[in-house]
Amino acid sequence: MSGEERKKVSSIFLEYAQKAELFDYGPFKGSIVIRPYAYSMWEKFQAYLDAEIKRMDCDNLYFPCLIPERLLSMEKEHVEGFSPELAMVTHGGGEELVEKLAVRPTSETLMYYYFSKWISSWRDLPLKVNQWSNVVRWELRPFPFLRTSEFLWQEGHNCRPNYISSTLEMWNILNLYHDRYKSLLAFPMISSGKKASEKFPAALYFDR
Repeated sequence: MSGEERKKVSSIFLEYAQKAELFDYGPFKGSIVIRPYAYSMWEKFQAYLDAEIKRMDCDNLYFPCLIPERLLSMEKEHVEGFSPELAMVTHGGGEELVEKLAVRPTSETLMYYYFSKWISSWRDLPLKVNQWSNVVRWELRPFPFLRTSEFLWQEGHNCRPNYISSTLEMWNILNLYHDRYKSLLAFPMISSGKKASEKFPAALYFDR
């Protein structure tokens, strides 16, 4: 598909998504308002997937949306890939903050700080948690529902005794995504490992 053809398809998608009252453009670049019809679709899929995740003995929890800069600096390699997209809070209560706070781009740096406090031996394993939340990434090339500065999402994390059991658990949830996206949302799906150039900073590369 040529560049002009992609632009035409994108324009048609946006036209019909607005006519269907799925969204409106938000008050700042890269943001959208998810209108009731679209949000009801999210709620239904979220409820269904949440029940499936709980059946996998995974507990829901919630972490703050603001992350102290010192915790981000502890995972410099991981955060490096998000740096251009970070939104930072520098003032609160009318005063400049002693420490800047990042608006959550992802939760690993905060979550694993607490996991290190909660896990003192192998007896505390496995730890399986899930979070439904929003994240903010200052998107340079926004597009409604695909690339927006703030979006709703779900992230699951598991801590297990060894690499093999962690990898198996990961594929269990990826298979769940694959099946539900295909059967409920009619999305064509291909499951595979990421290329080294596609992985998150500090992540391991693997293939199925």
